[in-house]
Amino acid sequence: MDKEAIGRLFAPAARAALPAFPIEPREITLVSLAENVTFKVTDRDNAYVLRLHRPGYHTLDELVSERAWIRALADAGIDVPGLVPARDGRDYVPVTIPATGEQRFAGMLRWTEGRLLSHVLAETSDPRMVEDYFAQLGALTAAMHNQASAWRPPPGFSRHALDRDGLMGDAPHWGPFWEHRSLSPAERRLLLDARAHMREKLGRLSRDPSVYSLIHADMHPGNILVDGDRLTVIDFDDAGFGWHAYDIAIVLTYYQSKPNAREIERAFLDGYRAARPLTDETLALIPMFRLIRWMASIGWFHQRPELEPSPVFEERKAWVLEKCAALRIGDRWT
Repeated sequence: MDKEAIGRLFAPAARAALPAFPIEPREITLVSLAENVTFKVTDRDNAYVLRLHRPGYHTLDELVSERAWIRALADAGIDVPGLVPARDGRDYVPVTIPATGEQRFAGMLRWTEGRLLSHVLAETSDPRMVEDYFAQLGALTAAMHNQASAWRPPPGFSRHALDRDGLMGDAPHWGPFWEHRSLSPAERRLLLDARAHMREKLGRLSRDPSVYSLIHADMHPGNILVDGDRLTVIDFDDAGFGWHAYDIAIVLTYYQSKPNAREIERAFLDGYRAARPLTDETLALIPMFRLIRWMASIGWFHQRPELEPSPVFEERKAWVLEKCAALRIGDRWT
């Protein structure tokens, strides 16, 4: 679906939601259709983000809980988007997509100035600059883990768990990766065997708040905005309870094929350690969680058959299959 068609489909619902919020909108522009439909809204003095959240991913209680954590992060001094409640104090208002009858929840944020860190990194050839940004990202990730480890969510807080079952269960959070249509029977068997192995290992991990708490769960440079020296974390759609090592692995996984991947990882971990201790046990888990991340990515693509096959998917699938095969020695797993 092209951008113009997306606008025709969702803009009426966005406009219908706007009177519920304490602004006087002058212009509304479609920004993107990804997991949610995002519009930029401007009034006389300010800009805002209006998001129509996809149905079926989060309940209203889970969406409200997401905002409770964002507020707590802001109180801890971490740069996150500013929240804009509705005029009556609600975090979200229900809207209907007129063309389909689909129900969604609309929420508003203040527009955050800056450029995506992923774009900034793609445009520089200076390895020192890249390492500096990853050191900052490491410190930011550690600060979020510090906050989450000490924070006690309010009564009624509800968010999904990226635990043994959430990552490697029979119905994992991002879909049954072993059922992707492109997999051969032998590849499916390999992934199912790997899933059982990973599930057993995850079941033995500690869930003490020092290593397991709320995590962003999508903490890569595409979800970080850069504005001068300021790094702002955006897109908490996947945030839930999980292991800190998984959060760390996500950051590093997206750059693991770069020629300077080792230097990037060292810079990130040094930045993290400057703000929070990092045990050898946690470090040892990162390779496993890297593999789990790309296994989950296959599940994400499985749930979106409308997407055209992409080199990104094929590269990730090939890497996952190679790693799973390397881990299996005969009928044993290393």
